[in-house]
Amino acid sequence: MPAIKDLRLIPFSIPLRAPLRWGKASEMAALEHALLEVELSDGSLGRAEVAIRPTIYGETLGSVRSGLEYLRPKLLGLEAEDQDAIRAVLEAFPFNYGLKGALDTALWEAWARSEGEELHQVLKPAKHRVRVAYILGMASEEEMLADAQMAHGAGVRVFKVKVGRDLEEDRKKLLRLREAFPDVELYADANETLSPKEAEAYLKAWREMGLLYVEEPLPVEEVLARKALKSKGLLPLIADDSAMTPRDLRRELALDTFDILNLKPARTGITWTLEMLALAREKGKRAMVGSQAQSSFGAYQSALLAFQQGVTEPSELAFHLKAEGGFLDFPAFREGWLYWEDLVEARFQEEAFLRYAR
Repeated sequence: MPAIKDLRLIPFSIPLRAPLRWGKASEMAALEHALLEVELSDGSLGRAEVAIRPTIYGETLGSVRSGLEYLRPKLLGLEAEDQDAIRAVLEAFPFNYGLKGALDTALWEAWARSEGEELHQVLKPAKHRVRVAYILGMASEEEMLADAQMAHGAGVRVFKVKVGRDLEEDRKKLLRLREAFPDVELYADANETLSPKEAEAYLKAWREMGLLYVEEPLPVEEVLARKALKSKGLLPLIADDSAMTPRDLRRELALDTFDILNLKPARTGITWTLEMLALAREKGKRAMVGSQAQSSFGAYQSALLAFQQGVTEPSELAFHLKAEGGFLDFPAFREGWLYWEDLVEARFQEEAFLRYAR
């Protein structure tokens, strides 16, 4: 069987049309990411995007490089099909989620190609289309409406709105969105900015405004408060930061703290994403595939997982619309939907990537 022969990391940079702001202080003006390549002994090549998020996972380009050098001698020579051995190496290296998620995905792609197939051929779909959502960051009303208009024109019909820095202003913006786009559905991402005392009032207000659900309204450590809030049934709760790993997810499932799981392949790769989806499905939880603000290439690989059984909610597969370019021609959305038949036609563009590599 082909073994892992080489691991390569190529940084790249793609500017955004406008900065993305979220949470209490985070801001991003460009995709300062890296492409991770896995080469097997038979020449098969797998790639994945490392989404570098210092304010979320504590990873920088420097730490990703160092982490890869640490893992290199432990991974080289392992057979690509030996998932148990590879998983043991990665799970013995805590945290470093962006690096490990990309490694796992690139290994899957390399293994599929060693079998004469592409990733979309081994990740067979359970449906022929999925609804897509677009992330609206914190911005002025006019900036937000212009961003929403661009995404709406591109075929998106669900918006996730970042809230939490000025909650009364957020409420006004949500109402403006509702007025401007009556055919669009909305949900909120509070990024842990509410306190247990104020959360109930905000969820009631958002429910009255017709929002679908809210993501991580409370700080992750407020586990019991999250459980109590969920039990009130005011608005479905999405688990994101509170369920980053299978271990986290088992805790949250045991305490019944959420309704919908936001799966992020950028941090859980393919192996752990599929495992977490199965765990959520067994407990009757709904699921979506979320964005880690990736390029069109990262969005493509995440989209393959959005077609799996158990992903029931709109998935965040449109972030690449914010980017000034990319190196995969992501298919167009059709009235709010992404179709499998369109997705599988997308291809990594070698020459385009070289324009952004650094």
